[in-house]
Amino acid sequence: MGRFNQLIGAFGNMGQILNGIKNSVFKSEEVEEIAKIRWDICTNCSLFDTTGKGCAMPGTQPCCSDCGCRLTLKVRSLSSSCPKGKWAAFMDEDTEQKLKNSLEN
Repeated sequence: MGRFNQLIGAFGNMGQILNGIKNSVFKSEEVEEIAKIRWDICTNCSLFDTTGKGCAMPGTQPCCSDCGCRLTLKVRSLSSSCPKGKWAAFMDEDTEQKLKNSLEN
């Protein structure tokens, strides 16, 4: 049941996932600074999964075994937050998209 709930959660967060993908491909110094801080927190967390057993999608480790998200993407999504409250979102999804659009122009 846990993996099913993680998959449902992942589909509900598709906008955040896509922003994480964009931010990992089109890197900016600011996003990378935030990602590094978040990554350091995640790698020191007991929920950090390098085996993939807790990942929502097989083969996407390292991930968070609580939410199942691929952490290399999640830490770069400015509208994402840690499910355990260890790091917060910087903005909502609409604001993040507007920011990305303004940077592309």
